[in-house]
Amino acid sequence: MVSPRAITPDEHARLSHEIRTAEDKTAAEIYVVVAHSADDFRLVPFLWAAVVALILPWILWFAAGLSIAVILPLQVLAFLVVSAVLSHPRIRYRVIPSGIAGDAAHRAAVAQLMAHGVHLDGNRTAILLYVSMLPRHIEVVADHGIHAKVDSKHWHELVGTIRREAQAGRLADGLVAAVRTSGELLAKEFPPTGRRRRPREDVVET
Repeated sequence: MVSPRAITPDEHARLSHEIRTAEDKTAAEIYVVVAHSADDFRLVPFLWAAVVALILPWILWFAAGLSIAVILPLQVLAFLVVSAVLSHPRIRYRVIPSGIAGDAAHRAAVAQLMAHGVHLDGNRTAILLYVSMLPRHIEVVADHGIHAKVDSKHWHELVGTIRREAQAGRLADGLVAAVRTSGELLAKEFPPTGRRRRPREDVVET
């Protein structure tokens, strides 16, 4: 399934500029990742198919009075049909439980943060804004050094900012606002030192 880019090249450049501006005022690093999806969720259709297959026999038994010999083949058929239908990408991403989507987004965000090599920096002062488009989920992940000094409620507020703008069709505006706010928060606790790891990609779209 081919999907349009979540942010345009101009918005990408705008975000990168905003990140560099924010980082000029702090020793911390800010990253943005916009992903098509945090996972392919290929097991989710089978999860729902199993639920349907478990419930269906009881409905057929009590409501229709069918025999076990008839119910069992229908149970197997229901599992196969439901799993096949829900496996289509256009449907699969709409039936992912929020808990599973959130866990996948968190794991993907942490992996992206580590992929930037932040663990190689002894200060551990990096933050990553992560947006999964399918299903839509937003994570803000801060490295250990930041967690010790910045209250996590600020990250929840950033998520709210991004979500509101994204729901209005202005994802880039939400990310820009979140980057700006992040820079202001980080500048208070982590003033610039003149040292920064380079080169690296500020904004990644996967």
